[in-house]
Amino acid sequence: MRKPRTKLALLAALALVAGACHALEFRSIARHGAVLYEAPKDSAKKLFVGSRGMPVEVLSEDGTWLRVRDRDGTLAWLKKADASSKRYIAVLKPTTVYQKADAGSPAVYKAGKDLLLELQDNTRTGWLKVKHRDGLIGYIRIEEVWGA
Repeated sequence: MRKPRTKLALLAALALVAGACHALEFRSIARHGAVLYEAPKDSAKKLFVGSRGMPVEVLSEDGTWLRVRDRDGTLAWLKKADASSKRYIAVLKPTTVYQKADAGSPAVYKAGKDLLLELQDNTRTGWLKVKHRDGLIGYIRIEEVWGA
């Protein structure tokens, strides 16, 4: 008979593995004017056009296509060639970008709603290191953005 600690450790390990299997994958649109389609083919209905840097969540792959979801929850298909591994995140509401991963540190700048910031690093502490298009680097809370 197993000890309760062993069972608890086994359950914890299984929960960690299950969580890792469902990790979110984000990419950004590589160019202005990338078309997002209703189905994975050029003849499918065009749903909307994405701009360079727009973050999308990758749900699945089908050959040269990616099934993606945008920030509003819209599902669409994007050509893999129109997706970039360079990651951008979108600011959800006006917030502050700080000098360090600490809300007590000095502010670097105020980030407005919908601003796209280049993701430099996920610190895994609830803070993201980001770069503004003007070159300013700072930290923002992960719950203040979409696409991380």
